[in-house]
Amino acid sequence: MENILELIKNEKVEWKRLGEVCEFKNGYAFNAKLFKESGSPIIRITNISKGKINFSNTKFFDLNDYPNLDDYKIYPDDIVVALSGATTGKIGLNYTDQIGYLNQRVGKFIPDKSILNNRFLFHFLFSNESYLFSLAKGTAGLPNLYKKDIDNILIPIPSLEVQEKVAEILDKFTEYITELQSELLLRNKQYNYYRDMLLSEEFLKNNNLGANNIHNYETKRTTLGEIGKFIRGNGLLKKDLALEGKPVIHYGQIYTKYGFETYKTFSFTSEEVFDKLKKAKKNDILIATTSENIKDVCKSVVWLGEEDIGFSGDMYCYRTSQNSKYIAYFLQSKHFQMQKERKVSGVKMIRLNSSEMEKFTITLPPLSIQDKIVEILDKLQASVEQTSGLIPKEIELRQKQYEYYRELLLSFDQTKN
Repeated sequence: MENILELIKNEKVEWKRLGEVCEFKNGYAFNAKLFKESGSPIIRITNISKGKINFSNTKFFDLNDYPNLDDYKIYPDDIVVALSGATTGKIGLNYTDQIGYLNQRVGKFIPDKSILNNRFLFHFLFSNESYLFSLAKGTAGLPNLYKKDIDNILIPIPSLEVQEKVAEILDKFTEYITELQSELLLRNKQYNYYRDMLLSEEFLKNNNLGANNIHNYETKRTTLGEIGKFIRGNGLLKKDLALEGKPVIHYGQIYTKYGFETYKTFSFTSEEVFDKLKKAKKNDILIATTSENIKDVCKSVVWLGEEDIGFSGDMYCYRTSQNSKYIAYFLQSKHFQMQKERKVSGVKMIRLNSSEMEKFTITLPPLSIQDKIVEILDKLQASVEQTSGLIPKEIELRQKQYEYYRELLLSFDQTKN
């Protein structure tokens, strides 16, 4: 690293307008009415995030519906930028082997490779996302970035040898970060797989877990309404929250403060407000039933504290004589999620009512088997949290290192022309 820093320090660098060393291509105006469920992927501004092109959640088209679109192809290792909307100025590199097509308001950089290394260009642009956004014109809600402003950006052009060395070093950082992110995703997928398997009707009916010497047991298909009661919250507003007093949970905190279970609350309220609230008891499940998206709605937390707590509107307390943690694991599972997705309402704010949740079906083994499954899932969840908890910290550290060295490696003296 010291050698390359010394090389950069003494390197004679020519600063050029980006338009002199790189062609810029605007996207194509695809007709939304011709979008398909499969076919060739269209890369839109929503597919650009964290320096990458994301091929999930893409729209597709049939090549037969359009004339020659070769100029709009996005090949592996191509660099794109979002030209409008909330992601204006965001840079994405195609790390995949897939070929996509530029949608309107997405632009592609085509460097002159005899002068400019593609990966060097990527790291330079990625480090200047905020500057690119500052060049956008229009209102705050509708910013637009234009080709003429992009072409006028000044970029340092050291020798190709130096560009390649800088890109190689920075690529190693991004590759390691990607590996860590993939490892974290894999561990979460493994946990989700085993949780869903243990809670599946097929597994419960065909496998004898054995608990307290019970080796043959019967399961039943029932509903949440038949085995428990939903209690709707009321009256607790954010302005009522305090640092001391009577313990309470506001529905928004379930998304931001709590994990799977808790023995204490983060907030409190006055006795006057508390007396008017509905109360949750030990082993009750608190379920937030309002969210900005379908995936998060019905996130829950199991209350394991000894004292009763108050809870707000936009959430329910679910009380059951079954193992409440077994039910809470079910609420996380795909078996609940699939039923939930069919019954939610709303567009900007997604909601789910207890009258619908009461009808949701669940496979229920005897309590002894529920206890056994909870014991297994508790251990699995603890193991995942213990090992996976280190990965986000490592990702954060490596990201900071990448940004630090990127700043050093791209800080060429503009006076040395």
